[in-house]
Amino acid sequence: MSNVLSDELQQVLNSGLVIPANPTALTKSLKLDERRQRALSRYYLDAGSGGLAIGVHTSQFEIRDVGLYQPVLELGKEEIDSFSEKTNKNIFRIAGVLGKTKQAVKEAQVAADLGFHAVLLSLAALKNDTNEELIAHCKTIAEVLPLIGFYLQPSVGGRILDAVFWRKFSQIKNVVAIKMAPFDRYHTIDVIRGVAESGRANEIALYTGNDDNIVADLLTEYSFPVGNKLINKRIVGGLLGHWAVWNRKAVELMERIKNSTPYETHELLKLGIKITDSNAAFFDSRNGFKGSIAGIHEILIRQGLLEGNYTINPKEVLSLGQKEEIDRIYAIYTELNDDQFVAENLDRWLS
Repeated sequence: MSNVLSDELQQVLNSGLVIPANPTALTKSLKLDERRQRALSRYYLDAGSGGLAIGVHTSQFEIRDVGLYQPVLELGKEEIDSFSEKTNKNIFRIAGVLGKTKQAVKEAQVAADLGFHAVLLSLAALKNDTNEELIAHCKTIAEVLPLIGFYLQPSVGGRILDAVFWRKFSQIKNVVAIKMAPFDRYHTIDVIRGVAESGRANEIALYTGNDDNIVADLLTEYSFPVGNKLINKRIVGGLLGHWAVWNRKAVELMERIKNSTPYETHELLKLGIKITDSNAAFFDSRNGFKGSIAGIHEILIRQGLLEGNYTINPKEVLSLGQKEEIDRIYAIYTELNDDQFVAENLDRWLS
């Protein structure tokens, strides 16, 4: 496996994909539920997702502490291989990587050995490092596999990263994309401005991770004057925890946005508010996102994809009132769920 992305795969990434951030299916005894883990991958692939992101925040960072990081990646690889063989579709494979340099390199090598195309690199463990130290860290990981930058919001463990960092990061040759998830318009602009100023704006795909602003992100074109040129840049797709649920509808939304005319923007923005309201319930925004993983699990439990809300960290539970908020969303936005699609295929996915 080359440590450089092929032109074909870069074009796939640039085309704008629906990439769910995969949860981890566990049994009540907190062992890997292989049957349901496979079912999740089958769900996303059959729904039309163009890529899978495994071992990321939604997967529970703690899978590394209990020896499940490689097994989860292996199951994902097997399901993607099987799907691609049947359909001849090229699915983009992303592995989450985190920690100090030694750990991050080790995880990136595991992903490379399993044939993953790129790593989503979290810098949350390097909270006190300077921009120069962060860039040195990123360059080391980039020697193993192509990088997708990750701006994780500080409220769930991320750190502030300024436009200067993103400009220098984007100048690393093996950076192929950036996922922006600061849940903040100011910080999102910092990323895109940094990319525009890097000289590699045409080589880097931008993906929204802003679950609170999905539709508006995908509809917006950004313009920055750089020297004597005007650099225009769009966010082409999404790599989202929110898309770990109701995934079939996310695929339909992405196609609608790609094919939309300026006249349809108003209706899409109205839809975007419904999606943001839904995300507030799923991600527990009212309580600082403490119930985000539990909220995603709750939807998947209701659909039969997960057995229970089993998490390695015992604090990952629904917040007070969160279940009622999810009930409210289900009741008023019936057009957003894909329960029927899941019900029609669940037995096959679980077989």
